[in-house]
Amino acid sequence: MTAHDVHVPTREEVVAGLDRPTPASLKTISIALAVFGLVVFVIGLFAQPDRVWQALLVNWLYFTSISSAGVMFVAVQRITTARWSRPIIRFLEGYVAFLPVAFILILLILFVGRHHIFWWSNNAPTIHEKAVWLNPPFFFTRVIAIFLIITSLSVWYIYTSVRLDVGILPEAGAKWARGLRERMRRGFRDERRELHSTHSLQGKLAVFLGFSFVFGWIVLSWDLSMSLDPHFQSTMYGWWFFMGGWVASLASWTIIVMAWRRFLNRYDLIQDKHFHDLGKLCFAFTAFWGYLTFGQYLVIWYGNLGEETHWMRLRLIEGWRIPTLIGVGLMFVLPFFGLLSRAAKVFLPTMLLLATSTVVGLWMHRYLEVYPSIYGVVTNIPLGLWELGVAVGLLGVWGFCYLSFMDAFPRMRVLLMTSPYRDEVQVPVDPRTMEPLPAHE
Repeated sequence: MTAHDVHVPTREEVVAGLDRPTPASLKTISIALAVFGLVVFVIGLFAQPDRVWQALLVNWLYFTSISSAGVMFVAVQRITTARWSRPIIRFLEGYVAFLPVAFILILLILFVGRHHIFWWSNNAPTIHEKAVWLNPPFFFTRVIAIFLIITSLSVWYIYTSVRLDVGILPEAGAKWARGLRERMRRGFRDERRELHSTHSLQGKLAVFLGFSFVFGWIVLSWDLSMSLDPHFQSTMYGWWFFMGGWVASLASWTIIVMAWRRFLNRYDLIQDKHFHDLGKLCFAFTAFWGYLTFGQYLVIWYGNLGEETHWMRLRLIEGWRIPTLIGVGLMFVLPFFGLLSRAAKVFLPTMLLLATSTVVGLWMHRYLEVYPSIYGVVTNIPLGLWELGVAVGLLGVWGFCYLSFMDAFPRMRVLLMTSPYRDEVQVPVDPRTMEPLPAHE
């Protein structure tokens, strides 16, 4: 073997040990956290109903934006026909499992908890434009339709990805999901044809999902976050919002890849170069998030209009100042300067610290998007059992959904890593005739 030869693992080498069952204790812990959060929420319905519903919104925005951004990043890998991420991208695809649950939760928030969260559900806006935009039937229809489209496209896209591996590895996964895998395999044809037909379909789905993700989360951020302040509005708010979820999804993915590499003992497939790439992505989008943050702040500061500056000023005075500074430090200062060097990206303890900083920082950021707009100027901020209890509960639900997904299906993109036709997807092929398509198609 020459210095330029690269060993391509066989299918048997890749699948070895991938079906190792996750410890039952992890699901038990997830269920325990979910039950604890549910108990806190139920008690809060009688003791502090406003707080627990507001906490549910904060944590819904947090976990859902990260999960949706994770699926969108998977779709971006198809748009760019990326190959570097094939050994680790399935660990991100599991984020989709939370979205159907999130759809149920947003229905509860809208139809049961809205009077505890949204000021306009109790008092009609006096500004005509806001009265039209926040009219409850229009508002509910818009939010539900947008999130339903995002969820449906996300589930559909990940289904097509997982089906390729289920088709060649029908027994890879937990026994409880065997029936589901059998239904997914129906109509599965020869490997090469399935690879190209799926790749072609994913090319269309990825584009539609991209438009839905960007436009959808901009509108959702307006409706579920920015509208909590009766007077504030910013055209950069939506980009700022979903980019926070984007960078936190990359950071959480980095942490999860570390855990899976150690658990599966697959240091041969998940290598330091993957963490270097993940670190570069985290650094780049941390910088972009900081750019959006400063850009929004600069325009508001320079314009000096009361209907805009009050939103920023509120978060920089009294009780909100310290949490705001902590959030900026965790989301930008620490990861930006920490990830400047290559050594910090490939030295896993450092990477773990910086990725955790981003993940925790976004939670604080989501909290500060919602609570100051509702409570105004306060000396002691409302941050305690209700907010943290609901956060723990949603973490348990998210963990249970994720672990169930990862147990049910093959844990890596085995077909795209081992198929003799894997690199044919770099050149578009008509899945019906298997002939290369002209470049313009």
